[in-house]
Amino acid sequence: MSRNWPTVKLGNVLTPSSREEAVDATKEYRLLGVRLEGRGPFLREVVSGTQTSATKLFRVEKGDFIYSRLFACRGAFGVISEELDGCYVSSEFPMFLPVPGMVDFDFLRYWFQLPTVIALVDEDCSGSTPLTRNRFKEQFFLALEIPLPPLAEQRRIVARIEELAAKIEEARELRQQAQGEAEVLLGCAVSRLCCSSNWATMTVGELVGVDSLRNGRSVKPTGDYGEVRCLTLSAVRGGRIDLRDSKVVPMTREEAEPFLVNKGDVFVVRGNGSKNLCGMAGLVSEDTDSVIFPDLFIRIPIPVQVMLPEFFVAVWNSATTREVIEDKAKTTSGIWKINQGHIISTVIQVPPLSEQRRIVADLDDLQKQADALKVLQAETSTELAALMPSILDKAFRGEM
Repeated sequence: MSRNWPTVKLGNVLTPSSREEAVDATKEYRLLGVRLEGRGPFLREVVSGTQTSATKLFRVEKGDFIYSRLFACRGAFGVISEELDGCYVSSEFPMFLPVPGMVDFDFLRYWFQLPTVIALVDEDCSGSTPLTRNRFKEQFFLALEIPLPPLAEQRRIVARIEELAAKIEEARELRQQAQGEAEVLLGCAVSRLCCSSNWATMTVGELVGVDSLRNGRSVKPTGDYGEVRCLTLSAVRGGRIDLRDSKVVPMTREEAEPFLVNKGDVFVVRGNGSKNLCGMAGLVSEDTDSVIFPDLFIRIPIPVQVMLPEFFVAVWNSATTREVIEDKAKTTSGIWKINQGHIISTVIQVPPLSEQRRIVADLDDLQKQADALKVLQAETSTELAALMPSILDKAFRGEM
């Protein structure tokens, strides 16, 4: 048990290290940072000696223990890997070497991921006011006390932690893979259900009228409270418009009236530079009387006596139509965008309303199953995220 492990100060098992070098204007330097939450050092940038304002830098070597003075309170501790051997840091990143036979740096690295340890670091980083924060100085670092079993036991514990961490990561990858496969299957089902050689076809212009489309209102959001809100691009997800993704805009109700969103409205994103979002359609399924649509949205008034809005969104977002839209949206400058002309000239299939209702019902069932899977996967992800702190807590209490 950890209560039988001796407690020692880090200053008794670590030795400060400094490999100072004057900056050479003709030399290139690989500069490091340290990620938060124990995720370790990383290559931040490569600069020449003339591109840095520093007059001196410090060379790191494989096996160095390093931390960020400024972000220690957020777990910016780690060990230099072989890939980062020979890189450089500023004086804001203290380095240490182990006293031979005393401490395994991976054991130390995991110890610094314990919430209780980071809380101790945070106490020593507190500034003079709630809005300021001091750097974590070496004197506080070296004064920290760690329960330290024999070196062989440290390495056994590290091996066990990494074994369990690998299983967590494997479970996380399987979860992500399952979610991706479910989305692919849903997309295939949409394309299969929304396509038949026996259905009539027409352009969107013929369906809704060539002059019926309307762009939204260009208006900048404010941080103030107000009675009118404007949808954001992130409101378009999975063929739906989420009214919660909206921001307050400086407009009166009278100004907003021509651009108000209504239940049953269909919108297409005309472009934001992103291939994935450009041209995607979404349906408003809720009532609202205070939300407008932005200038990057185009409203398409679907004649419900000919086509269900739900079916239009499904067929428009299907792989078949997406291929057509993406071809139209390409620009030589690399920015993806479409216009009303692209939309009204696009040909879509128009099955009988009875067939549309059947397809929409089938797609609703599939979407519910996909949504249920996402909820389950989100719960699993939360559970997986909570496992690692629990594992570390048990490890450093000597229960592994």
